[in-house]
Amino acid sequence: MLVNGKWTQDWQPVQKADEKGRFIRQVSSFRNWITPDGRPGPTGEGDFPAEAGRYRLYVALICPWASRTLMARKLKGLETLIPVTVVNPTLSSEGWQFGGYPGADEDPLFGACHIHELYTRADRSFTGRATVPALWDMKQNVMVNNESADIVRMFDTAFEHLVPSNIRLYPLDLAAEIDALNPRIYDKLNNGVYKSGFASSQEAYDEAVAGVFEMLDELEDRLTGNYLFGDRLTETDIRTFVTLIRFDAAYHGIFKTNLRQIRDYPRLSAYMARILNLPGIRETVNMDHITRGYYSVKALNPTGIRPVGPAHVAELLDAA
Repeated sequence: MLVNGKWTQDWQPVQKADEKGRFIRQVSSFRNWITPDGRPGPTGEGDFPAEAGRYRLYVALICPWASRTLMARKLKGLETLIPVTVVNPTLSSEGWQFGGYPGADEDPLFGACHIHELYTRADRSFTGRATVPALWDMKQNVMVNNESADIVRMFDTAFEHLVPSNIRLYPLDLAAEIDALNPRIYDKLNNGVYKSGFASSQEAYDEAVAGVFEMLDELEDRLTGNYLFGDRLTETDIRTFVTLIRFDAAYHGIFKTNLRQIRDYPRLSAYMARILNLPGIRETVNMDHITRGYYSVKALNPTGIRPVGPAHVAELLDAA
């Protein structure tokens, strides 16, 4: 991680743990918002107006948080406005790196070797982990935001005057319900699989894995329509999908969330396939990067050997 702008130690998967061995995730540091006219958003500073070609999105295809932003970019038709740079799926001793793997890009702006070099460009005294997604302002050469939840919401509305859309991922009439469900899905499922995989005590693991399957059971029961809020696709579906599509191929094995698979949930399986088949979404899912990345975490898989299956996930992706 970086300490006062200097790389100090090899990358480690567990950022922090509490006294019971529960995994604790780092809070995002850059929280500015792109807005239609450059006025400040809910957090951070202003002067980030929506403009075509001004912002670049850095992502890892292994990463569910980054994939949220890729999905929003596709659904809102922002591909020509916001270019994307994809990092290597295998985390090096200095974290996310550029190039060196099929489908991974070199850094087109600064020729950086690692994502952490962008963080120190943004803040020479930055302390913390250099994460993706990262949204970069190419005009001011500063980091706009590295919080996926923020980026999804700004993609939803900030560029509407440039690329009008009939999709609204955070509709105001559902805002209260979305804001109530999102944190529960995050805690038990999105981050729950990580709390299971990176638990450092049996108690912490048991607690986390129970929460994962409690939420999966709840979502299975909830899905009586096409999406979690009836027939309207929202950001909550994006948040859910990115975990579901990785579950059987990665989390079930490497994170030991092996009580059941998504294929054991008929409604969730159909729901996952339905979202995968939305225009552009299949392009955001790269199972080679996903399995290569997760199974390269030496703390969990010292040999680096990754499984060849499961076959049903490959069949699902081939059919999309």
